[in-house]
Amino acid sequence: MSIFLREFYGPGRLSAMQIIRDPMLFLAFGFGSGLSRYMPGTLGTLAAVPLYLALLAGNNWIYLLVTLLSMVLGVFICDHAAQKLQAPDFGGIVWDEIAGFLVTMCWLPFSWQSLLAGFVAFRFFDILKPWPIGWLDKHVHGGLGIMLDDVAAGVFAALILRLWF
Repeated sequence: MSIFLREFYGPGRLSAMQIIRDPMLFLAFGFGSGLSRYMPGTLGTLAAVPLYLALLAGNNWIYLLVTLLSMVLGVFICDHAAQKLQAPDFGGIVWDEIAGFLVTMCWLPFSWQSLLAGFVAFRFFDILKPWPIGWLDKHVHGGLGIMLDDVAAGVFAALILRLWF
């Protein structure tokens, strides 16, 4: 047993190999970043950074389309994972962090400073969950609930970054 990986995940007792082999679970676990025993949400957000950088090569509309698709498909991806894990919002499900980070960075001019600020701002709102993010987290369930609080955290972080940059 690794100090970084769990033997089993969720009440459904899925192994890391079962998660990696199921395409929907692999996405839900942020390409494997959510398998970490420690800080899976932060590692899931970190896994969004290469996707964000790749999307910068396209135009803003491609970025927006991928971000919208990540949010809409994320509801189904996260719901599938929650059902398989038999856990309503298992910490290793980090697709919501990926989508939330993309929302945070949407149409923000790129710089290494804006990337770092976006990462920190998104994690701040995602961890502390001020109103209404915390309310959404407690009252909306299923795949939509998993996604919605992180998308809201992304919107809050994006608003702060727009004012700052």
